[in-house]
Amino acid sequence: MAPSTARRSTNLTIDASLVRSAKDLGINISKAAEEGIRTAVSRTLADQWKLENQAALNSSNSYVADHGLPLGKNRLF
Repeated sequence: MAPSTARRSTNLTIDASLVRSAKDLGINISKAAEEGIRTAVSRTLADQWKLENQAALNSSNSYVADHGLPLGKNRLF
């Protein structure tokens, strides 16, 4: 997911000692929060995709287990 150039001001409640430590280390809290949210969104979308496609994945894995890889005889390794 590409970062958006549009920004929206948002209120967050974050542990005070964590904010203090981040500021002491010179960490841009807004940027760090955005990166964390981006990671969480990406992981959640990937998990949803796996759940939605679990039947197809199981079918494919079953086929390979029973018949080997398609075109496997042409592999050079």
